[in-house]
Amino acid sequence: MTTHAHAPAPVLAERYLLSPDMIAAPYGHLDALREQAPVHWSPLHHAWLVTGYEQVMSCLRDPAVSADRVRPLMDAVPQGAREDAERAFGILSRWMVFNDPPQHRRLRRVFQEAFAARAVARYRTFTEKATRAVLARKAVPGSTGDLLAGVAKPLPALVFARWLGIPPTDGPSFWYWNTRVADLVLGTAQEESEYRASLQALVSLEDYLGALVARRRAEPGDDLISQVLREGRVGDSVSEEEFVGMLTQMAFAGGETTSNLIANTVLALLTRPDQLAAVRAEPELAQGAVEETLRLDGPSKMSIRTAARDVDLDSRTLRAGDRIFLVTAAANRDPARFPDPGRFDVRRSGATHLGFGFGAHFCIGAALARLVAVAVVRTLVCDHPGLTLADPGGLAWQPSLLNRGLTALPVHY
Repeated sequence: MTTHAHAPAPVLAERYLLSPDMIAAPYGHLDALREQAPVHWSPLHHAWLVTGYEQVMSCLRDPAVSADRVRPLMDAVPQGAREDAERAFGILSRWMVFNDPPQHRRLRRVFQEAFAARAVARYRTFTEKATRAVLARKAVPGSTGDLLAGVAKPLPALVFARWLGIPPTDGPSFWYWNTRVADLVLGTAQEESEYRASLQALVSLEDYLGALVARRRAEPGDDLISQVLREGRVGDSVSEEEFVGMLTQMAFAGGETTSNLIANTVLALLTRPDQLAAVRAEPELAQGAVEETLRLDGPSKMSIRTAARDVDLDSRTLRAGDRIFLVTAAANRDPARFPDPGRFDVRRSGATHLGFGFGAHFCIGAALARLVAVAVVRTLVCDHPGLTLADPGGLAWQPSLLNRGLTALPVHY
């Protein structure tokens, strides 16, 4: 294990990032850490915590800071589940998010056209119709319900399934596998039995998508898989195995993050009456509300990297093999970059937040996530003037190192 005897004593008391208080309210500690030590070795987490905006940006630009997380994930698998893991982690190794350039660029290029804003815009009408249909059933005026379970989860699922070309009859199995894969990738599958179920779900998801690719070759449709196959890169710049492996990443990435973005944005507005009123007066400001949520309380708290070789950062030396937590949740509140960073302002402009990452690993699905989140938030707050929190003091957050997501969002419609 790498030693850090050269590192000075921590300026703040160590706080475990998965402790209940840090899951509930992480920002005070992260702000203090960024102010006092924006590049900090944490013995508790066996990782560097990088919390300053410029320091995070430096890491995102540095090719020595590697995105390969497959081996650390493999190391976390309980011993008894190792035999089940070989194929599952072979699939993860084909996810572009876990690859560095030039491999990452080669894999990403296959999906570049399909994810462009102009291509995604084709799904605007479907998204708006799906939103109205779901709200008509789940958000009846005068009723009370869980907005997360009733609206924020099913709507991205509907849009992403339509976009991928998943037949409605396959939806239940498809989304079950996705939930279990999320447990694996986000580190919430703790028991050996849970790990085994998650590993098997990833294998089942790949088998399903492989069969769907074969079906779309024979019977093309109006969906992502058909579009990429028409472009001719599968079998040329990437193998079919790589393509199917990357589709498992697309399937996993689309739902959970967008669901949390919707719920977090609605929560932000319902707890700030002035900002809610602004969006209702000018519905186009729903876009600003989504962007401010991505900055201030977004669905992703950090990304994990590894030093491929020694890296000098802020007069600190990050040794080859060290884990690095790029804490974008702290960087997005850096006062050196964002004036009055703790204020939620739907009209904020200027500095670019890191809610979708930056550079080579900027979230390829950002345009689709924005399309869905903005449509849902705008319709919810503008068409439901009675929308209020049902239990403001009872909200709880998922125990995740990487994600920032509620367990439920009870509201009055």
